[in-house]
Amino acid sequence: MAATGDEAAAMDSISRAPAAHLAALNAAASSSGHTEAAEDVTDSPAVVTKKPSTNSDGGVETAEEAVEPAEPDINELCTDMFEKMAIFLQGELTGTCEDYRLLENMNKLTSLKYMEMKDISINISRNLQDLNNKYASLQPYLDQINQIEEQVSALEQAAYKLDAYSKKLEARFKKLEKR
Repeated sequence: MAATGDEAAAMDSISRAPAAHLAALNAAASSSGHTEAAEDVTDSPAVVTKKPSTNSDGGVETAEEAVEPAEPDINELCTDMFEKMAIFLQGELTGTCEDYRLLENMNKLTSLKYMEMKDISINISRNLQDLNNKYASLQPYLDQINQIEEQVSALEQAAYKLDAYSKKLEARFKKLEKR
């Protein structure tokens, strides 16, 4: 996300601050002696770069005085950051709440579907029980039908035997008649 307005100005001043510190330290070193400049550099948190001097000392390096950069309003930046973090967190929490709401609705629909399936299975079980009871009540009649079928097949076998026997008798009778 690109910085705009006050944020961009604050970032520019912060990015230029090390150069300003260095320039100030170099200026301070040129106005005071070499030993004082070394003490100032150790007391200052900024890094000192030494630049060669153009004076006739022939190799003596100097540093400039540190100049504090214009600090952006820290309170304003902190307030802005906290507001944006609050908006971000509010969005995250809203998204999470919506996810949970969706999950809750899906669970309710699933529960309703399972209730419908339970009712259907209860009806199927009841109908199956009724069919089993009807089958049990018809069982004696089915047994009678099976017995009748067995008797009919036995009678059919007897009829086939009688037919075969009558054919033999007829053949014998014809044979006796021919004699």
